[in-house]
Amino acid sequence: MGGRTEYYGDPAAPAANSLVPASNLLVQDQDGAILLQRRRDTGQWALPGGKQDIGESAADCAVRECAEETGIKAEITGFLGVYSNPAHIVVYSSNGEARQQFEAVYLGRPLGGTPTVNDEADDVRWVLPADLAAYDIHPSMRQQIGDYLSGRYPYLG
Repeated sequence: MGGRTEYYGDPAAPAANSLVPASNLLVQDQDGAILLQRRRDTGQWALPGGKQDIGESAADCAVRECAEETGIKAEITGFLGVYSNPAHIVVYSSNGEARQQFEAVYLGRPLGGTPTVNDEADDVRWVLPADLAAYDIHPSMRQQIGDYLSGRYPYLG
């Protein structure tokens, strides 16, 4: 897996050269804990999610990415919003892509599975909202989680 560098509101960020649809799934269990993964490429905690494949709906992408990245099978229960911030650029050193953020974020509940590490996540766990401040979470993910917890959705920004 190539290196990944995120720029967030950084005037030194390179100009975006791609816009790729992606989906995230914010899964909350019966105790109110939120499913997070620690990304191997950045070391930061994040909601499960990723690039949408051709022939796949955004919702199906969110469910697939959740299962692949966390080991948790989930179903969609709602929609948080579309997050598209031109000031959030993700650069991949493997191919020179500079991607502008574009994420459809869904809400979900777990159906089964066990948190499992993999080639994209070196840790997966359920985190109670009261404990989120102790985690290194990228500001874009903090916004998504914060919008959900505050009831500000659907977010269409």
